[in-house]
Amino acid sequence: MWTHSFRALACVLLFMISCEQSPSNRGAVETTNSSTTTTNDAAQTLRTSDGAATFRVETVVTNLEVPWSIVFTPDGRMLIAERPGRVRVFQNNQLRPEPLAVITDVERGSESGLMGLTLHPRFAENHLLYLAYAYNDGGVKVRVVRFRETGASVTDRKVIIEGIPAARFHAGTRLRFGPDGKLYVTTGDAAEKELGQRLDTLAGKTLRLNDDGTVPSDNPFVNQPNARPEIWTYGHRNSQGLDFQPGTNLMFQTEHGPSGFDGPGGGDEVNIVERGKNYGWPTIHHRDSRAGLESPLLEYTPACAPASATFYRGAAFPALRGNFLFGCLRGERIIRVVLDGRRVVSQENLLEHQYGRIRDIAEGPDGAIYFSTSNRDGRGSPTNTDDRIMRLVPQR
Repeated sequence: MWTHSFRALACVLLFMISCEQSPSNRGAVETTNSSTTTTNDAAQTLRTSDGAATFRVETVVTNLEVPWSIVFTPDGRMLIAERPGRVRVFQNNQLRPEPLAVITDVERGSESGLMGLTLHPRFAENHLLYLAYAYNDGGVKVRVVRFRETGASVTDRKVIIEGIPAARFHAGTRLRFGPDGKLYVTTGDAAEKELGQRLDTLAGKTLRLNDDGTVPSDNPFVNQPNARPEIWTYGHRNSQGLDFQPGTNLMFQTEHGPSGFDGPGGGDEVNIVERGKNYGWPTIHHRDSRAGLESPLLEYTPACAPASATFYRGAAFPALRGNFLFGCLRGERIIRVVLDGRRVVSQENLLEHQYGRIRDIAEGPDGAIYFSTSNRDGRGSPTNTDDRIMRLVPQR
């Protein structure tokens, strides 16, 4: 009994110094009410290393609590998923005091809670939004739920999928509709690395579903015995970033590598994720390769803890169109990757160690690049205005 307890305690301690742990000290927490500001945080002009873009940083919203996902509605509202279970609305340069939704059955753990948020491709017509969150059902699991928003609240709750294995760590979960109109869901390995290679579980996978939760008939494992038909790809540890490359429609994902308790530290990844393929975890990681398993396009050691992903498509920064951007937690920066199809041309760090842990990143309707901090997640050092939504805007 003592040996078992000691090992359990050791695992928890290793988790707490895992790839998401930030090294910096950014001041003490000061609790205040949520507020809204738009301020210029960088008096100087900032430039990308190749001179492709010049920008400044503005703060848009302050005093949020772990804003995990940001999406923009067709009418210009920004919806923000806060990890404790709230969906907030930023509209007309103000944060509404009352949430659009409060998800009461959220199980908030070290890395879980309310996570993914995405809109139906025909949101302007049907007002359907999708949330992924952890819940407790004799253990931590994840479900994806669809709601219809009414402007002031949400209604018509429908469970799309549930029972996804999770834990206080490695709970996923990023949601995104693809160019094919299907819903893609990333899942974590629930801190049980062997689940990544098993096709009879939803842990450590990318899932592909119809918008109503049914399984597309062309999924790769639909007719395979002892395999879950929802699976699109497998062998993932904990992917939290997902987007599709303009022009090619290739799916790119960012993924957290091992944290010491389950393998050598580092090994964070960017992957091109394709139908039915095996991305190797835990059989391969870091720069390993093996026949039949997919090695990453990019690998990061030491860990940067990539927590999001977006391709820039906007007009505000024409030279950045097609660039792949993602926020980093432990790495406290935005990484910009310049691509030529599948080929990496270059990459650089933006805003390194300036704003702490960076979670989501999204393009706004104004073409600005929005990002959220995650300094109140138990692993950062919040300032008195964290957590924040910030944006990069062109320096005129």
